[in-house]
Amino acid sequence: MKILVTGFAPFGGETVNPSWEAVKRLPDEINGVKILKLELPTVFGESGDIVLDFIKRENPRAVISVGQAGGRKHITPERVAINVDDARIPDNKGNKPTDIPIIEGAREAYFSTLPIKKMAEKIEESGVPAQISNSAGTFVCNHVMYRLLHEANTAKTPFIAGFVHVPFCEEQTVDNDEPAMSMEDIRKGLEVAVGVVIEAVLNKQL
Repeated sequence: MKILVTGFAPFGGETVNPSWEAVKRLPDEINGVKILKLELPTVFGESGDIVLDFIKRENPRAVISVGQAGGRKHITPERVAINVDDARIPDNKGNKPTDIPIIEGAREAYFSTLPIKKMAEKIEESGVPAQISNSAGTFVCNHVMYRLLHEANTAKTPFIAGFVHVPFCEEQTVDNDEPAMSMEDIRKGLEVAVGVVIEAVLNKQL
């Protein structure tokens, strides 16, 4: 069995994105399950195309996409993705969509199919702050989450999918007062989250 975990390239003038920095530090195997890792461009359209192509090649049983949410203090599994791109800032190729459907005529929203409450609970138990989030925003993170869940609902080979936001890492907040988390805590929290997903799949709970 394979699990895919994705992170994003830096954006918005940042030189680092803690999502990818943490993802690439995950072990290559957890509980005998192979962990695939993929860095996505912070670009509308392209990010979704890349991850869906990868899924078709590798057929993972679950996909956990991870992104940066500056200003948050917790690792936050996301509950829902909505069918709209509405950017406050341009993506890394200058795209700045306003109130554009991600997939014309498709469902207005999809709920995560990951065990998000158990993920948040176990991350907290590990000593890393975590809570459920009810908004993945309307930038590239939500775009990827929505496209993953749309694909998961229509694919011939089913998989479960969802999204986890992480705070800024400490090096991003040296010159400001934004909340931050150590890279080791972000990595630790994600590893716990992946372990919860693996356990649920192996126990046929999902």
